[in-house]
Amino acid sequence: MLEIVSKGFSAAKAKLTGKTELTAENIEDAVRDVRVSLLEADVEINVVKTFVDRVKDKAIGKVVATEVDGKKKLKASPEEHFIAICQEELEALLGAQDAKEAQPITFRRPVTTIMMVGLQGTGKTTTTGKLASYLLKDKRKPLLVAADIYRPAAVDQLKVLGEQLGVPVFHEPGVKPEDMCAHALRKARDSGRDVVIFDTAGRLAIDDELMHELEQIKEKSKPDNIFLVVDAMSGQDAVRTAAEFNRRLPLSGFIMTKLDGDARGGAALSIREVTKKPIKFLGMGETLDKLEVFRPEGLASRILGMGDIVGLMKDFEQVVDEKQAERDTKKLLAGKFTLTDFLEQIKVIQKMGSFKDILDKFPLFGGGGMPEGVNVDDKQLVRIEAMIKSMTQKERDDPAKIDKSRAARIAKGSGVKDQEVTDLIGRFNMMQTMMQQIGQAPGLLGQLPGFKQLAQMRNIRNMSMDDVFGGMKGMPKMPGGMGGMGGMAGMPPELASAMQAMPRGFTPPGFAAPRAGGARPNQPSQKDKKAKRKAQKQARKKGRR
Repeated sequence: MLEIVSKGFSAAKAKLTGKTELTAENIEDAVRDVRVSLLEADVEINVVKTFVDRVKDKAIGKVVATEVDGKKKLKASPEEHFIAICQEELEALLGAQDAKEAQPITFRRPVTTIMMVGLQGTGKTTTTGKLASYLLKDKRKPLLVAADIYRPAAVDQLKVLGEQLGVPVFHEPGVKPEDMCAHALRKARDSGRDVVIFDTAGRLAIDDELMHELEQIKEKSKPDNIFLVVDAMSGQDAVRTAAEFNRRLPLSGFIMTKLDGDARGGAALSIREVTKKPIKFLGMGETLDKLEVFRPEGLASRILGMGDIVGLMKDFEQVVDEKQAERDTKKLLAGKFTLTDFLEQIKVIQKMGSFKDILDKFPLFGGGGMPEGVNVDDKQLVRIEAMIKSMTQKERDDPAKIDKSRAARIAKGSGVKDQEVTDLIGRFNMMQTMMQQIGQAPGLLGQLPGFKQLAQMRNIRNMSMDDVFGGMKGMPKMPGGMGGMGGMAGMPPELASAMQAMPRGFTPPGFAAPRAGGARPNQPSQKDKKAKRKAQKQARKKGRR
């Protein structure tokens, strides 16, 4: 998602690394990468110009201040200040103007009405089902209205979605859409439904006939919310469509679909600035539960390679039993977490959907985003599940019992190579060792009893993990600064399990490759340390020129 834009910001940050101040020259060099990436991502050209100008105005001449925390001096680097400015401007570009706009849905008593509009092919009917699923989680009682009487099978599609969700679908054959929507409101009041969603007709292009019908529905039903569903992959066409719909209808906001499948995503960055209307939801997958409330700070953070820890926690809250999570965390910190528990956590991860989406939201890579060439395969979770199920109960409780002959038997039973079993035990041992150290150590993380308290760490992007660890000895140096969150410390057990399910050959920053019998931090050689000091010295000299 938005990989092209993310690479531009990463390149800009790299060009400022080692500089001692932000000047007109080095800022211009950095924003050139940002400008090119935004244009390549199909962001509207005037939006690009406005954004770049705002960043330059704030960045040039910016004094890099030294912040003092007690006796410890913390100095933010120029590139971190630049990224902080970009973060602020991205949030302003994407965000709502006031508290009312920031609310995803405006509710009214006794019945709230939502009108879904858009062109054909944007996923409007599927999004209607996703919105109903979202409302069900909020303890609402939606009624779906199949008002698209022109597209073949549109009514049947909505009825199938309603059946999957257990939500009633209202449709009257041979009745005009505007009359059908008015009748549906009466039906909702009579049947005790508190939200009505009108799935209206679309066209391949905007025409007067379509807009007249939508205006008629608006006049008769007076919807509290009008959401335009737009396809993020259509780029500039999505922005032009949004502008025209916004001219003809009083839109409440937008629902962006297919954003997870688009490396460009320029429409998401353009549509708010062009129309002055907010994005309300993001469609981030094909299943009915894959609709996220849009959070500007979360998307901005992900674009800048800093993850979205708040969004990740919200995802976990939907699938994790809080009391069970606290019990699992205590077991994990005490070193009593078994492979049986590990298997249960994998099943929780699978409920959340794509493994790559989870990693994208986790600020694991120090602001650089997911490393190039890393391919996260969801089938890895299936292979791990097969390996654990091929073990005896004693082997799950005590993986140290698994020698070469046992590993060969487990590999044969699960259809994998012997080395994959060995790697799994190594990753599991690393997680146990780390978490046991955290449970015994002073500092913030040693005081966290479970899952709930982690939601308080919403400003994690501005914290160094060395500060979070509280000076814990024996732990590897974590990538700090803006969004640097290395390793697996402080995460719920489900996340720790997810980290251990990473593909073979992938190593989180700051750790040696996992192996059977436990893992230990990377220990750089004296030669590596000397080369690093030399590179830093050269970078400082270059910055003073």
